[in-house]
Amino acid sequence: MATLLYRIGRGSMRRRRLVAAIWLVVLVGLGLAAATLRGPTASNFSMPGTESQRALDLLDEQFPAAAGATGTIAVKAPAPGQLGTPEGQAVMQSITQEAAAVPGVLAAVDPFQVGSVSPDGQYALIQVQFNDGADQVTDEQREAYERLGADVAAQGWQVAPGGEVLNSEPEVGSTEAIGVAVALIVLVVTFGSLVAAGMTMLNALIGVGVGMAGLFALSGAIELTSTAPILALMLGLAVGIDYSLFITSRYRQNLTDGIPADEAIGRAVGTAGSAVTFAGATVVIALAGLAVVNIPFLTVMGLAAAGTVTVAVLVAITLQPALLGFAGGRVLPRRLRSSVPVALTADEAARDSDATAQRELSEAATTAGEDKSAFGFRWARLTTRFRGPVILVGLLGLGLLALPASDMRLALPDAGTAPVGSAARVSNDLITEGFGPGFTGRLAVVVAGDDAAATSAAVPQVTALVQRTDNVLAVAPPQLSPDGRTALLGVIPQTGPTDPATETMVHDIRAAVGGIQGTDVLLTGVTAIGIDISEKLSDALPIYLALVVGLSILLLMLVFRSVLVPIKAALGFLLTVAATFGITVAVFQQGHLADLVGLDTPGPLISFLPILLIGILFGLAMDYEVFLVSRMREDFVHGDTAQQATINGMGHGARVVTAAALIMTSVFGGFIFLDDPVIKSMGFALAIGVAIDAFVVRMTIVPAVMSLLGKVAWWLPRWLDRALPNVDIEGEKLRAKLDDKVGVGA
Repeated sequence: MATLLYRIGRGSMRRRRLVAAIWLVVLVGLGLAAATLRGPTASNFSMPGTESQRALDLLDEQFPAAAGATGTIAVKAPAPGQLGTPEGQAVMQSITQEAAAVPGVLAAVDPFQVGSVSPDGQYALIQVQFNDGADQVTDEQREAYERLGADVAAQGWQVAPGGEVLNSEPEVGSTEAIGVAVALIVLVVTFGSLVAAGMTMLNALIGVGVGMAGLFALSGAIELTSTAPILALMLGLAVGIDYSLFITSRYRQNLTDGIPADEAIGRAVGTAGSAVTFAGATVVIALAGLAVVNIPFLTVMGLAAAGTVTVAVLVAITLQPALLGFAGGRVLPRRLRSSVPVALTADEAARDSDATAQRELSEAATTAGEDKSAFGFRWARLTTRFRGPVILVGLLGLGLLALPASDMRLALPDAGTAPVGSAARVSNDLITEGFGPGFTGRLAVVVAGDDAAATSAAVPQVTALVQRTDNVLAVAPPQLSPDGRTALLGVIPQTGPTDPATETMVHDIRAAVGGIQGTDVLLTGVTAIGIDISEKLSDALPIYLALVVGLSILLLMLVFRSVLVPIKAALGFLLTVAATFGITVAVFQQGHLADLVGLDTPGPLISFLPILLIGILFGLAMDYEVFLVSRMREDFVHGDTAQQATINGMGHGARVVTAAALIMTSVFGGFIFLDDPVIKSMGFALAIGVAIDAFVVRMTIVPAVMSLLGKVAWWLPRWLDRALPNVDIEGEKLRAKLDDKVGVGA
C-alpha cells in the first residue's frame, strides 16, 4: 500500500495543475448537480417492522385522510372563562376558519365540537389535519400555518401553532465557523507558516465541498434525515483537516531532511498517507457498519458520513500533494526557508549540491530535528516513569466520569426540549400549561377489521381496555374510515412523551388489546414511534459494540503485528466511550453545567446518539492509535528498547497528534452553539470523546501501558504472523527500497 500511495503522491505533485483542475471540475459539477437535483430532507424517523410503523402504513393504505401531518394550535384567552363568552367563541371560530384555509390543510376542528377546551375556559386546542406528510409540507404552507392568529395577538390572545408540521432541518450558520477559525489558528501555531496552514485548510474545505455537494445531489433520489448532512459536515471538516495536517507535517519533515520536493511528497503520502488511508478506512467501515442495525434512517446517516470521509481521504492523497507543489518552500517557517533550498526534483537537487548548500542543509536538518527536551519527550518520560500511578489515576478518573451513564435514558426529541422561544416550544409550553403534559404526546390506536362489522364490534372493547389502563387520561371517540373497516382512537396520557411512565403505559395498552380476536389493534403516534425506535436501538447497541471492538482488534493486529497492542487499544476505546456517555448524560440529561452549552431544558439523549457515537469514535480513536503506536513499533523493530521506542513514538508524534485533536475538538465543538438540541448533543459528545481519547487515553494511559508491557507488547505467535497479510502501514518496504536508491533516510 505504501508503494502505491508513494506513486500517487509523487505523480499528483508533478501533475499538480491537472490534478487541481480535475478536483475543481468535480467540485463545480457536483455543486451544479446539488443545486438542481437537491431534494427535501426528512424530519421523521421511520422504523420498518415495529408496531407503530405498521399502524402508520395501515392508515396510509386504508385511512389516507388520517395519514397526513397533524398540527395543534394552542390558544390562550386573555382571562379565565373568556372562551365561553360570545366574543371568545367568535375569536375561536375565526382562528379555526383561518386554519382551514391554509393551503394543504384538509380540515381544522372547532375545539367546542370536540371538547378540547380547558375547564377554566382560558385554553383551547384546534386540531389541524394536513393532506400530506410533514416532509411534503412546503415552506410556504408552513409559514402560512405559523402566521395564524396574528390578528388577535394585539388583543391579548396567545395563538401558538405547533405539531409535527413545524419540523424542519436545523440551520447551519456562522457558529460552526468558530470551530474552523480555531482550527486555522492551531494550524498556524503548529506549522509556523500561514501558507502551510492555509493550504491544509483549503484542501480540507474543498473535500468538504465535494462531499456535501455530492450528498445533496443524491438527496433527490435518497431520503436523508435532517441530521444526516450535519453529521457528514462535522466529520468531513474534522477528518479532512486532520488528514491534510498529517501529510503536510510529514512533507515538511522530509524537506528539512534535504529530500527534493517531489520525492518528499511521495514519501509523505507513502508513509503518513498510508496511516491516513487506514484511519479513514476504519471510520468508513465503522459508519457503514451501522447498516447491520437494520434501521433505514441510521443506515443513511452512516453512509452519508462515510461518503464525506472517503472524499476527505481521496483529497488528502491527491489534491494535497498538488497544492503543496504550488506552495513550494513557503510551507516551511521563514527561519528555515533560506537555509533549506527546496528543489522540486532530484535533478535540481543535484545541480544545487555544492559543499556550502550541503553544509547549510545538514545544519537545517539538525535544527529542524526533534528536540529531545521537547514537551512530547518530557511527557513520555514522565508517563513511563510513573506508569503505575498514571494507569491507576487514569482508570479511576475515567471510571468516575462514566458513572452517570448508568442512568442514561434514550428517546426521540420532542417539542419540550426545543429551544426556548421557538414556535414548537411556545406551543408545547402553552399546551402543558393549560391541559397538562400528556396532551403534548397523544397516542393513536388503530383498529382494523376484515369488515365494518368486525371493526364496530371491536371498538367498544378496545376503548374500555384502554380507559382502564394506568396513566391514561382520556380516550377520544373513534373516527371511522369511509368503508368503516378502520377506526382511529386518540389516547391522551397523563404524563409527557419522554416520561418513563408513558413508556410503561404504551406497553400496558399493547398487552391489554393484544388478545382481541378478528381485528388488528395497533398503537402508534409520535410518542409510540419514539419508544419503539429507542428500544430497537438499545437492543442493537451491544451487538454493534461487539462488532466494532472485534473489528478494531483485527485491524490493529494487521497493522502492529501484535496481540496485546490491539487488545489494549480496544480497552482504551471502551474507556473513552464510557466516559463520554457519562459526561453527556450528566450535562444533557441531568442538567449539570447545562448553561455552559446553552441547553434550555435537559432531557433524554436522542436515541441514536450512543450507537452513532460508538461508530464515529471508534474510527477517530484508531487514528491516534495508529499515528502514535506505529512510530513506537517502527523504532522497536529498528533496534530500540521497548521503553525507548515508547518514548520516541510519543516524542515524535505528540505535537502533531495534539494539534489534530485540538482541531477535531474545535470543529465538533463549533456545533454546540447551534440551537437544535440534537445537533448540540452530537457536537458536544464528539468533542468530549475526541479530547478524552487523544489526551487521556492515547497520550497518557497508552504510553504508560506500553512501558509496563515492555517487549511483550509486540509478541505475535509465528503461525498468526504467517497467516496475517502484511499491509506495511509504516512503509518499511518503501523506505528500504528508497534508501537503496537514494541513500537518504526517509
